[in-house]
Amino acid sequence: METPFNDRGVSVSRNALSSAGQVFPLREIVSVETVTVRKNKVLPITISLVGLAGAIVGGLFHSPAGLVCGVMLIVVGWLTWVTQDITHRLMVQTANGKREALMSTDREFVERVAAAVSEAKAAAPQA
Repeated sequence: METPFNDRGVSVSRNALSSAGQVFPLREIVSVETVTVRKNKVLPITISLVGLAGAIVGGLFHSPAGLVCGVMLIVVGWLTWVTQDITHRLMVQTANGKREALMSTDREFVERVAAAVSEAKAAAPQA
């Protein structure tokens, strides 16, 4: 059996898409699309603002513990922002609805998988 695509644990054959232990038969796939999930802005900003408020209150009341906790929360908010990745997901539309088949930080890889699925579907004999 020929496997037209096999990379990073994802394979697309003449019959199915296999990714992360999930198998999607090609005959059940209606469409595929690549979705980009951006960084979450709300959480790091909220943590940093709470930390800023705590640092200000700690400074006003001459509380070293309040000041240190506030500065620590500001740093945690910044680290939360820096460590987030923009992720790309391959969404597969079937008769049962949309499901996530693949998630990666590499957009080109996700698009190559989507193209391989589309090509395999086009080459498959229609039942």
